[in-house]
Amino acid sequence: MAKFLTGNELNAELETIFEKAESLLVLISPYIKLHDRYASTLRAKKDNHKLKIIIVFGKNEEDISKSMKQEDFMFFKDFPNIQIRYEKRLHAKYYANDSSAILTSMNLYDYSQDKNIEAGVLAKVSILGNIANNIMSNVTGEDGFDNQAWTYFKRVIDQSELLFERVPQYDNGLLGIGKKYRDSKIEIDELSKFFGSKSKSTFTTGNTQRGESNRNPPPISESKRQSGFCIRTGKPINFNPKMPFCDDAYQSWSNFKNEEYPEKYCHYSGEPSNGETTKARPILRKNWSAAKREFNL
Repeated sequence: MAKFLTGNELNAELETIFEKAESLLVLISPYIKLHDRYASTLRAKKDNHKLKIIIVFGKNEEDISKSMKQEDFMFFKDFPNIQIRYEKRLHAKYYANDSSAILTSMNLYDYSQDKNIEAGVLAKVSILGNIANNIMSNVTGEDGFDNQAWTYFKRVIDQSELLFERVPQYDNGLLGIGKKYRDSKIEIDELSKFFGSKSKSTFTTGNTQRGESNRNPPPISESKRQSGFCIRTGKPINFNPKMPFCDDAYQSWSNFKNEEYPEKYCHYSGEPSNGETTKARPILRKNWSAAKREFNL
């Protein structure tokens, strides 16, 4: 039976989808930026090689870092059994595990969970079937809502572009009986090439070309740059340590005007700062000398 969800109940049920996943976890969302509560739940499953995770994200064909943040890719790539896929036309949001699925308006994005008015429909799998095996049916023999949704999104997965895959490796057990997990091997990795590039370049997979994200700037030793980076969003802006925000980020910061609030990026280099930059100290300490030389501070 389907259940309508809104607000905190929707957030709680989505967290349960993560928590109860045993052999399959499907995350389909155009935008991905994990809320801390979801990251914490998933972190407990990082050593579970039996759990297959399939992620599909989309939008922002010219700069996919606007759809999936680098820190989230770095988080997901450590899971032992995972695929990360891209579909430029994606707008739907769907989250599923072995026994439940949520079709919703909500992106897997922390702002959506905290601020937006969102709704969704939860489907529980009956004892007659399993969403991962695609064998659910109702008493009339016709496909129910659960199976129709899974069939549709399975097609979305199959048609999407595989950008990253890490696969478990096994040794045969004693006398050839059973399998013993050894480690996991990265079979495909286009995303590390994209996020790891230090200069603006063209990112090509399949028949698609995408512009490199400006959030990954040239090394400090390269030619001088004429701009800085927003310490909250990583977007290129004019270099000005007294005003290290883009317009949108400044509007958000001005609600509280806390100059010691931890931010995400270095104003000078654009690299992730992991909370070590603030409005009062927008440049990472390791970059301060180079910034002073380059911009005559």
